[in-house]
Amino acid sequence: MKRALVIGASGGMGYSIVKELSNRGIQVNAFARNRVKLDKLFHNDPNVTICSGDIFRLADLDQAAKDTDIIYQSANLPYSEWKEKLPIMMSNILQTAEKHDAKLAIVDNIYVYGRSKGKEVRETTIKNPNTKKGRIRLDVENMVMQSNVAALIAHFPDFYGPYAENTILNYTLNNIVNDKKASFVGDQNIAREYIYTKDGAKAIVNLSLHEQAYGETWNIPGYGVISGKELIQISREHTGFQKNVSTVSKNMIRFLGLFNRQMKEVVEMFYLNEDPVVLNGEKYEKLIGPVPRTPYSEGLKDTIDHMKRSEVLQ
Repeated sequence: MKRALVIGASGGMGYSIVKELSNRGIQVNAFARNRVKLDKLFHNDPNVTICSGDIFRLADLDQAAKDTDIIYQSANLPYSEWKEKLPIMMSNILQTAEKHDAKLAIVDNIYVYGRSKGKEVRETTIKNPNTKKGRIRLDVENMVMQSNVAALIAHFPDFYGPYAENTILNYTLNNIVNDKKASFVGDQNIAREYIYTKDGAKAIVNLSLHEQAYGETWNIPGYGVISGKELIQISREHTGFQKNVSTVSKNMIRFLGLFNRQMKEVVEMFYLNEDPVVLNGEKYEKLIGPVPRTPYSEGLKDTIDHMKRSEVLQ
């Protein structure tokens, strides 16, 4: 691969994919709407070309995709826009990939699997989403797999890491870093799976460099499961944070949803805090080798240090 396009390059996974590719000496077109943020993130990286534009404008995507071999799709939309805009967004990306004869590697979540019922989820697990958002994601997945584009879809648990701002853990970590009253979404005693964005980026780039990976879906697990209490304790030890961390319950989110459309959409996904989905990575390991897995203690410390540096620079 000589040149790649990363769509959604200013987000947590997009940023990490850009840096992973650049670190391998690959030229990268970093695409997102906000040019100021892209400049801030990548202005000193000689392997990165800034490409600001609108993902809903085919002309913008077409310009960004010139001379690229692989397109990495990591952009996302607010929950409330999924039904109307997610299929359009993916259609634009597929058209662009087909026009430029580029392969496509897609960052996806775990919503298509629905409830796990306590079982580890494999790629062969029947996808039976129990939410509207899961069904939308499954429809988009089918659109991709039925297209003429050589594509792979990587399913990840919830992210955390540098610039992963719109994530469930960032909601907690941001207040801890700023020494403010913090909250954790869901029962702090229930163990869930998360993935460090730098690990996720390594995994999807590894997959994208193997021809056998295309036309398939892949599960990329994190560093096992961890409870909210354990996550908070690691964060306390690294920051000296001493304030109480309260619990955000489903009823609290439901109440906030009466006044905030985005919070109303979050209620539907709360089942993941009650019946966590845990991914099995054996398929990846058979093709590639060990899944990149950074211990939570290291990943959280790096994320917190990055957040502190970002606060200083602002």
